Amino acid sequence: GLQTPGVQAGLGCVLKALEQDSSTAGLGPGATRVTSGIEAWLGLVRHRLPSSTAAEFDHAAQPSSEQLCEGRSEVGAGGWQWASQPGRQSSRAGSGMDISLSMVAKEAHQGLDGLPMPMPHKVAKKHKKAVLFFEVEILDAKTREKLCFLDKVEPQATIAEIKNLFTRTHPQWYPARQSLRLDPKGKSLKDEDVLQKLPVGTTATLFFRDLGAQISWVTVFLTEYAGPLFIYLLFYFRVPFIYGHKYDFTSSRHTVVHLACICHSFHYIKRLLETLFVHRFSHGTMPLRNIFKVSILTLLALPTISTCPPQANSAALFQNCTYYWGFAAWMAYYINHPLYTPPTYGAQQVKLALTIFVICQLGNFSIHMALRDLRPAGSKTRKIPYPTKNPFTWLFLLVSCPNYTYEVGSWIGFAIMTQCVPVALFSLVGFTQMTIWAKGKHRSYLKEFRDYPPLRMPIIPFLL
Repeated sequence: GLQTPGVQAGLGCVLKALEQDSSTAGLGPGATRVTSGIEAWLGLVRHRLPSSTAAEFDHAAQPSSEQLCEGRSEVGAGGWQWASQPGRQSSRAGSGMDISLSMVAKEAHQGLDGLPMPMPHKVAKKHKKAVLFFEVEILDAKTREKLCFLDKVEPQATIAEIKNLFTRTHPQWYPARQSLRLDPKGKSLKDEDVLQKLPVGTTATLFFRDLGAQISWVTVFLTEYAGPLFIYLLFYFRVPFIYGHKYDFTSSRHTVVHLACICHSFHYIKRLLETLFVHRFSHGTMPLRNIFKVSILTLLALPTISTCPPQANSAALFQNCTYYWGFAAWMAYYINHPLYTPPTYGAQQVKLALTIFVICQLGNFSIHMALRDLRPAGSKTRKIPYPTKNPFTWLFLLVSCPNYTYEVGSWIGFAIMTQCVPVALFSLVGFTQMTIWAKGKHRSYLKEFRDYPPLRMPIIPFLL
């Protein structure tokens, strides 16, 4: 009886009318599910029809637009009727056989042979992997006393995060003054080291050393550079108790003395401004005791003490107040002395020296700006420095540390201008130390970057 034209056409009318009313009368998602079920059921019916009646089925199952507009469809002897008003649905087919929409929906989920249709495969939920937490035990590196025990530390935790957790139990040891290491006498771990990548088990033992009170590198450099600027001006203005009461607050009659004061002051004012607005330090702090750590005797041994630049070694003795302040006083005393004599070759020598000084100062500033742009703020990323459009940066083609090259050139120009022995000695000591720093940086570049330009030398093109 399911293959009679009346049933076929009636189901088609129900399907079309239900689709129309579900979209206009707001029958909701329930009517939509019934519609889908009827469509699936009609597809199964058509599949079982002989090919000769399939076309007739398709034609009979499509009611005319006039019939849909009237809200009813009469087909065959049984005559199907559809009331468009909500809540009024009736159907009759053949000899009084009633087919409800609920039966149609049920048939849509079963085959014509009464067998249940296959249900869609349910995707199994992925179970989250269990996280294996670490336990961290922190001992004093000297006494082996247990200071702290951290439970349930995530494997991805960094040393910096462990320092913050340690500070919660020991607020007097803030992260900057902590040194954590795997061995009591070993090297300090870096803040970016990850716990699970260290050669430790699930229960890690770290040794703590107190670095002492810390001071920021910005404060260190401001203190070091402000000292020479202030001390030189004391000698320049000849304050009392320096050259005798006779020369108190007198002025030199030599132009080169005033020009030397301008160049010296410009150099250290430039350094102060670069410290505040240009330089980015890889280490944020250094021990406070290192600022005044060196005596005058240490100055003569400086070339053999430090092997890395001050930005990377908080104990670098070259960058301390004693060195800068002591040399500034020594140079200023002779240059501003009432008995000072001008250079041998007069104005020509001074002009040549001034040109060298200005060019090297501009070059040094250009290199500092190029290095600043190479490292994003707040990161420790290292990249190969290359020349920019600024002609002063083209020295990168020949040397790895052109900022040191320009720095040494500035002091050589200042020594030629003043023709003063303390300035020449200061330039020599500075050149020796900066050469050691430049060689260290050059080696690290070659080790870290395989494509590092082979033509470059550390500080002097083609020579050194």
